[in-house]
Amino acid sequence: MDRLWAPWRMEYIEKVDAGGECILCARPQERQDEKNYILHRSELAFIILNAFPYSSGHLMVAPYRHVGDLMDLTDEELAAMMAETRLGTRLLTAVMSPQGFNIGMNIGRVAGAGIADHLHLHVVPRWSGDTNFMPVIGETKVLPQALADTYDSLRRVLREMTGEAG
Repeated sequence: MDRLWAPWRMEYIEKVDAGGECILCARPQERQDEKNYILHRSELAFIILNAFPYSSGHLMVAPYRHVGDLMDLTDEELAAMMAETRLGTRLLTAVMSPQGFNIGMNIGRVAGAGIADHLHLHVVPRWSGDTNFMPVIGETKVLPQALADTYDSLRRVLREMTGEAG
């Protein structure tokens, strides 16, 4: 198996393992949406690009409130998350023309949640053939676009969709 060195990932791993700050609580409070790749905010939930994406355009939708169990969400928070999920899929469709989506949650560390104490829903755009020879034979994942470029493309179209000022 080939290895790609990603030293920037260690900071994230160490914070998670050390019980560091919750990025889904901290990032929205910083009010630096472009720096933190926050695409959209509603009253109870927000859309953020995943810093460690499975594919280009991989979004996460999270409530602002630090909640780790689906049963602890209010009905309003759950509805806000689904509205943001729908907006995210509309946005990705308009910008990237995916042929499908994987949408879901990993609840709890044993289920694969990297941020186990703060619920978040993954929206992963998919294309026919996006699992090609690179990950299958080369055991290497290729993301065709830089995270900042993905953010800029999505933000530009989101402003048009929602009528937000630039």
